[in-house]
Amino acid sequence: MKELISGSDALIQSLILEGTDMVFGYPGGSIMPVYDRLFDYQDRLKHILVRHEQGATHAAQGYARVTGRTGVVIVTSGPAATNVITGLSDALMDSTPMVVVTGQVATPFLGFDAFQETDVVGITQPITKWSYQIRRAEDVAWAVARAFYIASTGRPGPVVLDITKDAQVGMTEFDYKPCNYIRSYNPRPDIKESDLLKAAELINRAERPMILSGHGVMISGAEAELAELAEKSDIPVATTLLGLSTIPSDHPLYKGMLGMHGNIGPNVNTNRADLIIAIGMRFDDRITGNVKTYARNAKVLHIDIDSSEFGKNIPVDATIHGDARDALLKLLPLIEPRKRTRWLGMFDKPQQIESEQVIERELHPAGPKMTMGEVAAKVSEATGHRAIVVTDVGQNQMLSARYSRYSEPRSIVTSGGLGTMGFGLPAAIGAKMGRPDRTVCFFTGDGGLQMTIQELGTIMEYGTAVKIILLNNNFLGNVRQWQALFFKGRFSQTPLVNPDFVAIAGAYGIPAENVETRDQLDGAIGRMLGHDGPYLINVNIDETDMVFPMTPAGGNVDFVMLNQTEIYPVD
Repeated sequence: MKELISGSDALIQSLILEGTDMVFGYPGGSIMPVYDRLFDYQDRLKHILVRHEQGATHAAQGYARVTGRTGVVIVTSGPAATNVITGLSDALMDSTPMVVVTGQVATPFLGFDAFQETDVVGITQPITKWSYQIRRAEDVAWAVARAFYIASTGRPGPVVLDITKDAQVGMTEFDYKPCNYIRSYNPRPDIKESDLLKAAELINRAERPMILSGHGVMISGAEAELAELAEKSDIPVATTLLGLSTIPSDHPLYKGMLGMHGNIGPNVNTNRADLIIAIGMRFDDRITGNVKTYARNAKVLHIDIDSSEFGKNIPVDATIHGDARDALLKLLPLIEPRKRTRWLGMFDKPQQIESEQVIERELHPAGPKMTMGEVAAKVSEATGHRAIVVTDVGQNQMLSARYSRYSEPRSIVTSGGLGTMGFGLPAAIGAKMGRPDRTVCFFTGDGGLQMTIQELGTIMEYGTAVKIILLNNNFLGNVRQWQALFFKGRFSQTPLVNPDFVAIAGAYGIPAENVETRDQLDGAIGRMLGHDGPYLINVNIDETDMVFPMTPAGGNVDFVMLNQTEIYPVD
């Protein structure tokens, strides 16, 4: 007979056998048996004590994004479990592998409104890949193995294990078996030869093809294959926000970011292309604008591991259902070498206009006040374009993403689908802990920072060397921009009365400084990057600075605002 161990031991040992080296969490009553046993595993499993359960989920997301591994969270029941809801939703939207363990009251108390009882499974089922309640110690190992398999395979996403207190203290024989098969769940479908042939025919016949590279390319590690396809057939590449860094910014075939605040060339040429090759992206509304006029002259080839995305938003002419890297490896031998000089030349005019009328104004503003874009560009330059860029949500997100440059894969961590303000600070902590060898630069606004500002305490405790660039315009800037453009400048509830952020950082033992004028910026960036530890610079930003180009929500993808009054002249 095998030795009996508690359900709590079974949980921790199962996590370790799945390769988990770090968990993010916060203890409480209904998860206390697990935390008690965790005390004896500190040399094998590092626990990061966050200051709020939402912070645990975003930290786990940041860790997962930069490592490609599954992020793990442990919290208690009731309000702790409901506090992870935002992170679960965010992880599902952005296909981030995460396993969240929530404590639960003992089985006899279920359904009787016991102290801190919440129907975790009922709440989380719509926003997870799988949500399961463990009521017996003997089910712990099986559930953990299944959770990691589901979270990390196919289209990755979050899983919840809700473990009752009696399951944590109950005794069981421990026999861990990794999960590699679930009936009716096919996470890595076989790619059909007929689909590959049809896709190759479309690419080889196209005169004006364009590749749209999404987060799925990063998830599958298909960056090299993406570049090979582009180079072999001379195809321009554009990326989604989450697809940034899937191709180096200085690659001659890279034409910029897609979407509402993307680069002009990829957006206007979407409606000039005769073939759209979408790889690991979902045609969300921020990319397509008006779906009725999107890519109106193009056939659409969609490569994705999630077949539910095919035709969901945009009609498709061909599909390859499978992992992006697998699909590209099989597709590449069928592609004929081509040169598309004339088509590539069609990106020159929009690139020139954007450079002169948008980028130049952002990077070299006429007035004395600083812009977010110029700060992001200087930080990127100072890091040799090798940093991991983590953003919060809003103007700071769009401008730091646009004006940072990327030379290595997995160099952008941001909240794309859900757009979660407060995501950035804990995500930056998780990213730095996951990749301590890389510089992590976190760009945030004054609004978003204050949503999870308590996680400065996590940085204080662990000395996490996150470089915080606070782009402070004393406004909820993105909402202010929409109010200025579409609501007659009525700035309802968007001005912010802010605290002394440098003093707050100092209270947490984090070196910080105010950057009031442009001539102070380079020195502050140098001190921040040269400091061996966390650092915050609070940069005084022009409150009227806006993110352009801009395609208004629901507008045609080739309707591009250059500023508040000028529109890009589509041929």
